[in-house]
This record gives sequence, structure tokens and C-alpha cells, in this order.
Amino acid sequence: MFKKILLAYDGSEGANKALEAAIELAQLHEGKIWALAVEEHLPHVIATVGEFQDIKEQANEKFRQLLQEAHAKAEKAGVELKALLRGGHPAQIIISVAQEGEFDVILVGHSGLSGVWAAFLGTTAEKVSRHAPCSVLIVR
Repeated sequence: MFKKILLAYDGSEGANKALEAAIELAQLHEGKIWALAVEEHLPHVIATVGEFQDIKEQANEKFRQLLQEAHAKAEKAGVELKALLRGGHPAQIIISVAQEGEFDVILVGHSGLSGVWAAFLGTTAEKVSRHAPCSVLIVR
């Protein structure tokens, strides 16, 4: 049922819980995991092209390390995990990748937003669950 699993992964506590759930799902359904990290906060105003490249490379390295850690956890559990790194708005990128890759399920960690701001802004998890082309598991 859930053979092709898309995991939204940013290294947060919620994302790590989602990783654990994704590993369990993959084991149960003999599936594979694609861990997707989304770079959201690249600078909009920069002094030089070189400055942008430096900042982007720092962000890329951070996400590469996070994805390597996720890969190691999955490998230890005997599950295949492929890493994807994209730039842009997290919810839009997650939905786009899910559509293009024809995934069976998306796993996301629950956001820490609460109260009025969560109702006003919405979280990535909420946005993904509203617009996803497949099932979504929000892990708490």
C-alpha cells in the first residue's frame, strides 16, 4: 500500500519522529523512502553573486549532513532511503515532488505553531495535507 514514501525532512524533532514512522512504514510495506529537504531561507538581497553562492553552499552542506544522518538511520533499520534537496517554499515543493514522483504517502512532522498564528498562517503540514495528491501522515 505505501511502497513509495516521501518524507519531508528538516532535522527537527518532528521530522525525526516522521523519519521513525517512515522507516516503520517502509519495513511493513517493503517500501522505499525519499527524504526531501527544502531550502527556504536563501537571501533575497545580496551584495554579490559570490556572496549568494557562499550562503547557498552553507545551506546545501547543512541539508546534506541532515540527509546523511537520515540515510544512516534508515540503513541501520534495513530500509532504502534516497535523498532529495530542493529550494523554494516547503509546502509547494513537497506537493510538487509528490505529484511528479507519484508517491503513495507523504510524511511530515507536526509544526510547533499554535494559537492565533497557526490559524492565521497555517503550517507546512496543514498546507500539504490540504493540497497533496496522495495520503498524508502528520506525525506528532
